[in-house]
Amino acid sequence: MNFDLQWLLIALPAAFAMGWLGSRLDLRQWKREQRDASKAYFKGLNLLLNEQHDKAIDAFIEVVQNDPDTSELHFALGNLFRRRGEHERAVRVHQHLLQRGDLPRAERERAQHALAQDFLKAGLFDRAEDAFKALDGTSFQLEARLALLTLYERSREWRNAIAVAQQLERAGTGSFASRIAHYWCELALEAETANKLVDAQQALQNAREAAPQSARGHVLTGQYLTRHGDPAQSMAAYAQLLALNPEAFNLVASEFADAALACGQQSSAHTSLLAQYQRAPSMPLLLALERVEPDAATQCLRLREHLRTQPLLSTAQRLLAARSQDLPEPEATLINIALERANRPLLRYRCAACGFEAQHYFWQCPGCLGWDTYPPRRVEEL
Repeated sequence: MNFDLQWLLIALPAAFAMGWLGSRLDLRQWKREQRDASKAYFKGLNLLLNEQHDKAIDAFIEVVQNDPDTSELHFALGNLFRRRGEHERAVRVHQHLLQRGDLPRAERERAQHALAQDFLKAGLFDRAEDAFKALDGTSFQLEARLALLTLYERSREWRNAIAVAQQLERAGTGSFASRIAHYWCELALEAETANKLVDAQQALQNAREAAPQSARGHVLTGQYLTRHGDPAQSMAAYAQLLALNPEAFNLVASEFADAALACGQQSSAHTSLLAQYQRAPSMPLLLALERVEPDAATQCLRLREHLRTQPLLSTAQRLLAARSQDLPEPEATLINIALERANRPLLRYRCAACGFEAQHYFWQCPGCLGWDTYPPRRVEEL
């Protein structure tokens, strides 16, 4: 069969024209899709800035549906869901990202970190723990370990918290000695509650060794010894606290005096308390001195001097109680009630980090969950 070259000359230009026309149509369609996607993206961004989260989510979902490969929009959408408390939807978004085989390593690590945060916010601590552990050796390792530390504190897994804190210290993140000491103290309290006294003593020793200047280990040691009938050793534990952390000694000054009375060492306790009071006068020290030196005249003289240097309501109330015989009974009682009512809000401890106030001293603030954020002085003495 003969092949006519004329048909070839006609077909080639026609095929070229059809291909060019098809490419132009595809290009126009692609440009239209990109333009529509950009409009939807900026629409969502504008709605987000205007605090219209529901409409912003709808706009972002539209963009993701049109372009499933857009990982940044997936992250934005997942974060929006998490902030709104829709943790299941956030988990699905980030799990979808992790299932993509073409996701770069950096984006995969980022998605894993976001997924771990979703689990943590949802209260799924076991799944959050596994997700954070999967970030070991990645660029999110530091953030993951800090999150694990918070997670273990919330779930009261103190031994795991100690291990993570030690890892952070070895990595050069900073000093976690004080927090490790607190964890050992928590373990000591749990062991004593379970009547595992040997374990409790060992945990208290570990706390003191982890952070010698941290007050809690010495305080709990003194209280433990008092409960178990050894006031002399209890007094020694408080004396060690006085040497290492004099300011925190205010928290146990009265317990120090009681231990001294129990073992007949009032004279030694009086010397220590008076020396500390002369260095840093405070009402807890003054009250502790009253216990080991019950002379009324000396107490009144010291109260007057304290009121002159530190004009506090509690001091005035104490002095009034000591000199109540100088006033008629009805007036003395009424004045004492008025002073007590006025001073009640000041007899609190206040967190230096968040301002949370409490009648009792907390080693960990119930408000911001910070450790050692309470100064060992009440509000009236700050």
